Amino acid sequence: MIYKIREKQKNSKLCFVCGLKNNFGLHAHFYTTENQELIGLFTPSEEHQSYPGRLHGGIASAILDETIGRAILNKYETEVWGVTVELELKFKKPIPLNQELKVIGRITDENRRMFEGTGEIILPDGQVAATAKGKYLKVPIEKISDFDVEENEWRIVELDSDPKKIEI
Repeated sequence: MIYKIREKQKNSKLCFVCGLKNNFGLHAHFYTTENQELIGLFTPSEEHQSYPGRLHGGIASAILDETIGRAILNKYETEVWGVTVELELKFKKPIPLNQELKVIGRITDENRRMFEGTGEIILPDGQVAATAKGKYLKVPIEKISDFDVEENEWRIVELDSDPKKIEI
């Protein structure tokens, strides 16, 4: 399936998943599709392993959690943030290192205070390596953290390699 990209989401400085200046982070980039799903691209490295050559399950959990939680940003003009209440994962295949992987997240249900979503990590050959479903509480950023947009370098970082479409 080919997903047309509508826009790119923001990155930050030190977030483990999207922080571009975190030396040990995943440096993931996230793209909103025309159907309101979110696709992240990331390439895990040796620092992210559990068994040699395999992504650590906790890091797989982190990228899925981030992707599902970020999918809510696709729905509103102003940023809506989610705090994870519950996250359930199923691991189906070993997840390799040093290869670009895709992660997809979507919102499946929401009300005024909460939202639910699902996501998958997709291997280069298109197989699903892990799935997740989660519940999140909608919380204003000022109640989560002392978040300074400038200090945290929360912005869209355009790359020459940003895709116009992503095939899964």
